[in-house]
Order: sequence, then structure tokens, then C-alpha cells
Amino acid sequence: MKLLILGTRGIPARHGGFETFVEKLAPFLVARGWEVVVYCQESGKGEVSESEWQGVRRIHVPVAREGAAGTILFDWKVAKHAKREKGLCLTLGYNTAIFNIVQRLSGQTNVINMDGIEWRRDKWGLIAKTWFWLNERAGCWVGNHLVADHPSIKEHLATRVKAEKITMIPYGGDEVLSADSALLQPYGLTHDQFSVVIARPEPENSFLEMVRAFSQKKRNHTLVVLGNFQPEKNAYHHAVMQAASDEVIFPGAIYDAPVVQALRFHARFYLHGHRVGGTNPSLVEALGASCAVIAHDNQFNRWVAGESAAYFKDEAGCSLLFNQLLNDTTRAHSMKEISRKRFHERFTWQQVLEEYEQLLSSWCQPPHRVER
Repeated sequence: MKLLILGTRGIPARHGGFETFVEKLAPFLVARGWEVVVYCQESGKGEVSESEWQGVRRIHVPVAREGAAGTILFDWKVAKHAKREKGLCLTLGYNTAIFNIVQRLSGQTNVINMDGIEWRRDKWGLIAKTWFWLNERAGCWVGNHLVADHPSIKEHLATRVKAEKITMIPYGGDEVLSADSALLQPYGLTHDQFSVVIARPEPENSFLEMVRAFSQKKRNHTLVVLGNFQPEKNAYHHAVMQAASDEVIFPGAIYDAPVVQALRFHARFYLHGHRVGGTNPSLVEALGASCAVIAHDNQFNRWVAGESAAYFKDEAGCSLLFNQLLNDTTRAHSMKEISRKRFHERFTWQQVLEEYEQLLSSWCQPPHRVER
């Protein structure tokens, strides 16, 4: 059984949720007897090279361009290279699914994780939205089978293809039972005396609504807003920071995993304002850290967090929740317990990885099926 993993920048993880997922899945499958190949994006010019990481064969593909153009070029090179390898493909994301016609035409089986509904995101302009919409359609066609990470994503994809062509497997997370509170000291924070927002600072993630709601009056509490804010370049970032009271702090983007873990684990509340997407990795990680969650009220967040979270529709609703919950220690403790229960119900890595192996194994058995 051989698996080629496409669609990420590679391992070990330094970027997003898909890279973290591959960092979990690839060694898991190797331990189960699989041969696993992961394509890794490298900067610069040169020849394709190989290395090994925890028993995983890594193929390093250099690209001379940076940003989105570099990622597109990398995906094209990977699609062509993977065609020459024997094995099952797992492609993570559909952003360049049109390139996977190479796999389809060569008879190579390709399972595609269709991620979120990218073309609905507010941050993209018309050209980008059109590109994503076309590639979502392409992914539905060229993929032999599709993975949806959320029931609502499966429902959406079922308007494009037959439901039996789609398997729902969510994202996973690690359980956090403790975290070093000393890591909070550089930020002047103490256990349970702050709440935290961890996300990309974009309009669809409700930053402005949450900061305004918190800042309406003195809270005797600190709101920590993580993210790469550039108020001098980005009008939305400027508006969020202008709306903040002196009880809101902006420590920037923090990539040190133990620090982020400590911020989640020791927070009174974790705020999740995402309005678009499927199973969000950050929300799953919050459940794994037993966070009491305050989340935007939509079908994506409600399925993930379930009854463990308190939900708001708008700024007024968020402000009301702050008024009701910030000083209610009993309610916060109860919400934390329910979050841990929800995490164990559906989102442990063991559950998620075993479901992936079961699906992928079914596609390694001859004869190869072609689902349309």
C-alpha cells in the first residue's frame, strides 16, 4: 500500500492545518505498513531531491517564485511528478484541482479532501473567487472520491456529485491536559484572568464585532487578540485596533506551539468568530484544551462545538455573552467540561486517522473503481 500526499507545503508542519494533519497521518500510516510519499515545497531553483523523515519519503520540489504564484507552480510540478509514481494519491484542498486532470487521464486514483467553501470567503476578489469556484467544480469531477471535513460541507458537495462519492471525516486535535503558565508572564497574563482570540484577522472571522463587544465597558478582564495585524497597511486591521479598549492586547502572531497551547489552556474563554468553513482546526484544538468557547452562531461551529459553546449572531449578542459569562466561574467550568466531552466524542487524532486509513485502504483494493 503506497500513498502519495499532494496539496501541502510539506512536513514537518510550519504553515497550516493541512500540514499538521499530514504530520500526524504520514507516520501513522508508516507504522501500519504503508509506504508514504509527501511532496514538499522549497524556495529557489534546482533539481527535485529526496529525503526521509520518520520513515516518510519526502520529495522536495523547488520553485523560484513566491506567494500564490509559487504555490500554483509547485502544485503543477507535483501533479506531473506524481503521475510517474505508482500509488494512491491523497490531495489536500482543491485550490488547483484542475491540475489533477493529469491523475485522472493517467488512470491514477485520487482521493481529494475538498476543504472549505473557499470561493465564499469575503477576503477574495472576483478573479480569485472565480478561480476557486472553477477548481471546486474540477475537484468534484477529477477526484475518484471526495472527503468533506464537516456534514455541511458534505451537503454542499452533494449538490455537485452523488452523496456516495463523499465521505465525511473531520479534522483532529491533541488533548491538552496541562500547560506551562510561566509562558504567559511575558504578556502579563495569569490563569483565568483573560480570554483569547486566535485566528487570521479577516472580516469573516468577526474580529471587529468581538473587539467592539468586549470594549463597550470596563470588564476587569483582558482580551488577548492574536494575529498578524498591520494597521498601517490594512484598513480592517486599523479599525479593529481603533475599536479596542485598554483591556485588549495585540501580541501579534505567535507560532510557538507551547505558548499558544498555554494561551488556550489558561484562558477563561476562547472566542471563535469564524463564519465560513468546515471543521476549523483552531476550534477543534480549543475543545482539546477544554476551552470554554464563545462562538459565532452558524452551522459549521454548532456541529463542531455542539452544546459546549455559547453562541452569538452579532456584536450585540457577543456583548450580552460577555456581560453574562465573564464573571460566572461555575458556568465557565461547566462549559470546559462539556468541551472535553465533545472532543472525545469526535475529534481525537486516533479516530480521525483510523477513518482515513479505512477509506484509503478501500481504494487500494483491486479492481480500481471509478466514481463519478
